[in-house]
Amino acid sequence: MKNILLLHISLILLFLSSSLKSQEIYTKKIVLMGSDFEITVVENNFADANYFIDLAIKEISRIESLISSWDKNSQTSLINNSAGIKPVQVDKELFDLIYRSIRISDLTQGAFDISYASMDKLWYFDKEMKKLPTSQQIAQSVSKVGFQNIVLDEKERTVFLKQKGMKIGFGAIGKGYAADKAKDILIENNVRSGIINASGDLTAWGQKPSGEDWMVAIVNPLNKTKVFSWLPIKNSSIVTSGNYEKFINIDGKFYSHIIDPRTGYPSEGILSVTIISEKAELADALATSVFVLGTDIGIDMINQLKNVDCIIINSDNKIIKSNNIQINEI
Repeated sequence: MKNILLLHISLILLFLSSSLKSQEIYTKKIVLMGSDFEITVVENNFADANYFIDLAIKEISRIESLISSWDKNSQTSLINNSAGIKPVQVDKELFDLIYRSIRISDLTQGAFDISYASMDKLWYFDKEMKKLPTSQQIAQSVSKVGFQNIVLDEKERTVFLKQKGMKIGFGAIGKGYAADKAKDILIENNVRSGIINASGDLTAWGQKPSGEDWMVAIVNPLNKTKVFSWLPIKNSSIVTSGNYEKFINIDGKFYSHIIDPRTGYPSEGILSVTIISEKAELADALATSVFVLGTDIGIDMINQLKNVDCIIINSDNKIIKSNNIQINEI
């Protein structure tokens, strides 16, 4: 009996080993939400992998239709078009996303604010700027920004923007949210391992077919071919925000594309921020927030949050870490 049992166990282990070895990594690159997405799954064959990747793409496209401010028929556009006029009833999913966004605004003292979409465009990072906007122009540009003027009615499930001309947008949280939702739908369909990479907003679960953890590189902002460190990512998310790809140079001074929604001025002193947390949505929002808050206040805030870690590379190219993260610099 004992020998039969051992044989049975051996056959099970042999089957599992064979199953794991037959799995491969499949990746598809696609433009969604105006950004480059890379969807990776671990599956037994191309047909299954392609089916599940398509599920993720459909989910991300659904999220885009919900939160897009470019689609005039989206609920987000309806909210913006009704600013200062009337509340708009929305789906629970969008209501909850806006509610969580306001909570993050409270946490970050307004450094993260979905009403930043109300800001007048004064800074251009896709073409040459020869002079700075005036202080009066900058002050005026943020006159309609303020998460405090987003009114939620939980009972009626409505959203109302108090000021006419006010807008909300999900550019600093939307890709992270979409990545989370794509991961969720794949896990619900028994995809045991994969990565959703939404232009640097990355969430991963499971492991490689080899049994190793997924690894993410932290690169030198001043030399993207040089890796500072590799971080293992298991059932968590990592988002890096950097100003080394989009900036302007006026009279020898560099200005970041990440604007403080409270002041209208570009953030200073940081080259890149990496946030590690369970959800890509939160990591996405916090990466922008830390940039705006600066190194000292940003790190202090992260150190008070549970299961959230941070790596900052400042303008002197030095690494500053939150308390609970360990990295081995290369």
